[in-house]
Parts: sequence; C-alpha cells; structure tokens
Amino acid sequence: MTVSPVRRRFAVFALFFLPGLAMASWVTRTPDVRDLLGASTGRMGLVLFGLSVGSMVGILCSGPLVARWGARPVIAAGTLATAAGSGVIGLGAGAGSDAAVALGLALIGLGMGGGEVALNIEGAEVERLLGRSTLPAMHGFYSLGTVVGAVAGMLLTAVSFPVLWHLVVVTAVVLAVLVPVIRYVPAGVGRRTGTGPKERDTARPAVWREPKLLLIGGIILALAMAEGTANDWLPLVMVDGHGFDAALGSAVYAVFAAAMTVGRFAGGPFVDRYGRAAALCASAVVGALGIALVILVDHQGVAAAAAVLWGIGASLGFPVALSAAGDSGDDSAARVSLAATVGYVAFLVGPPSLGQLGEHFGLRNALFLVLALVVAAAFATPAARSARTGVRAARPGGAPAEALPERHGH
Repeated sequence: MTVSPVRRRFAVFALFFLPGLAMASWVTRTPDVRDLLGASTGRMGLVLFGLSVGSMVGILCSGPLVARWGARPVIAAGTLATAAGSGVIGLGAGAGSDAAVALGLALIGLGMGGGEVALNIEGAEVERLLGRSTLPAMHGFYSLGTVVGAVAGMLLTAVSFPVLWHLVVVTAVVLAVLVPVIRYVPAGVGRRTGTGPKERDTARPAVWREPKLLLIGGIILALAMAEGTANDWLPLVMVDGHGFDAALGSAVYAVFAAAMTVGRFAGGPFVDRYGRAAALCASAVVGALGIALVILVDHQGVAAAAAVLWGIGASLGFPVALSAAGDSGDDSAARVSLAATVGYVAFLVGPPSLGQLGEHFGLRNALFLVLALVVAAAFATPAARSARTGVRAARPGGAPAEALPERHGH
C-alpha cells in the first residue's frame, strides 16, 4: 500500500502523542503509587531505576533494530511496550508490588527509548518528502500528549479515581490509536538494503567520523540537556533557589512546558523561512538567556519569565537538529539514529549528573554547566546548514521523488 506523505505525517503526530500521554499519566499518579506501595524515598528511587534501565536499553537497541527490520515494527513494538507498561504499573500498584511497578516502568522506558528513535527516523523521512519543516510539530504532539495526560491525571487524582483503572484506561487508549494508525507507516523505512559485510562494517564508523555530524550531535546534546534539566530540576530550582512554594514551583514548570509546546508548533514556519542554522542559533541564544536569568537574577518575577525564554529556546533544538542530521549526507536513517541516540542519552544521563553538582554548589550554580553547553552550541550551529541544493527522496513505493526545493537560508 502506497501511503501519502500527508497521511504519514498525521500518523507520526498521533504516534508521538501516545508516549507523552502515557508518561504524564504515570507521573501525575506517582504520589498515589508511592502510597499504595508504602515505599520510602529510597525504595521509590529503586523502583524508578526501572525507567532508566528500560530507556537506556531501548535507546541503544533501536538503531540496529531499525537498520535490520525498518522503523515500523520498532515503532509498533515500542508503542505496545509503552501501553503494556502503563497497565503493569497499575496492576503492580494495586497489588502493592515494587517489582511489578519497576517492571512496568522498565517497559515504558524500553518502549519510549526504542520507539521514539524509530519515530524520529520516520519523521525525518516524511519531512524530506513534504519539503518543509515538520519535525518540530511532531515533537509538539509529544508535548501536547504530556499536557493532556497531566490535566487528566490531576483531575482523576482530585476525585480519587483508582490508579489501577486510570492506567488501564491509558493502556486501552494507546492500543486503540496504535492499531489503525500504524498501517500508515510504510514498511522498510530506515532499513539498510546492503547485504555485503564490507558495507555493514563500514557504514556506521563513517557516520561517527564526520565532523559536521559530530557538531550537530553536540548541538543536540546541549539543547537536549537544557530541556531535560528543566524537566527534572526546574520546580526544585524555583523552590530551593528562588523561594517559591511547591505549588508555584510546579506552576512555573507548567509555564515552561507550555512555552515548549507553543514553540514547537509555531517553529516550523520560522525554520522554513530562515533555515535550520538560524533557528538553532536563535534557540540557543534565547535558551541561554533564560537559563542565565534563572541563575544570576535573584527575583521571582524574573525567574518565572525566564522559564518562558528557557522553554522557547529548548523547544526547537532537538527536532530541528535531528532534521539537520538526517540531511547532512547519505544514509539518512543512520544519521538520524545516531543523533537521536545522543539526544536521548543526554536526556537520561545529563540531568541526574547535575544533582551531584547541586549537592556541592547549589542547584542554581549547577546550571552554569548547562549554560556553558548551550552557549557553545550557538557557535556550532553553522554546521546545521544544508550543503544540498535539493533533496532527492525515495517515495514509499521505491520510485524517486522530485527533487525538493532548497529550504531558505541553507
């Protein structure tokens, strides 16, 4: 079945939305799950470790699996694992089982870590076929999923709706969307067709050795670190570093998340008009300004406004740099896989490492590391300029498409 790029785009929108919905649904019920388990902070930390382990395994396995089987089965398996993980968490919480909840979190991490790398490969392919920037909006649907999941979770928590049934409903919703949508992801996207051992042995090292792609990877690492740091630490920075109460600290994070969502949905036309390099440079500058204000200005109003700048600055970095990575040379799937892996590893490893710095120097001062990385990324953004005058993509059926017009500013 030949699938139009427009249908593929809407399918990717839906498939990005689902993990955001599942993740936010779990996060909003974390206090209730802890109470059902009767877990101490230390025990809860061990339970949460399942998410990190699953995510890392999924991230590291996704690229080779896509190269072997294509993106569609990896996306399907990842989304199924995410759905199953939500249900297992609910069952484990209802049974008071730490191990079951940790297993459910590992399944969610495995599904999201593996599935989203494959989703980015499919998304980059759709973007090339359409000839305009769509990856920011695709990632915007993940952010929208987190907003919907968080609002629903808060409402269900307020009426004391059982955790088990809440997460079982989430499982059902994810499956109900996945089944009709996955058929719009064509088979074979991202799969390597070469069978010679020489080709298999040399393709990946050649990608790793390219200076331009490594610079793009550095941009992704820095801006993913900025996004992940806010997700993990922004409420605590506001509470411990600026004297907000817990509710207002969470509200500042909600403002950051809303700014991220708006930035991703509004960013595509900006990228099309000014080019990827200009968009990434603007993102890095605006994000660096927001982080610097949070660190340096001891004023609650300024800190809250800075969170908006931080969110807008972080919103385009990951998706736009992924698009640049895919367009940086041949074997686009391997390039997107490498870049996405760097970004997701930065999400997982970077923010927790700031906790150690925060212990010794305070959370606000620990943010200097993130600020330095984002400033450095601004100077690396010329690497995101496309060297191509057009992009010749393959249609799903295998026939070559017309050369796409060069994007402005590239």
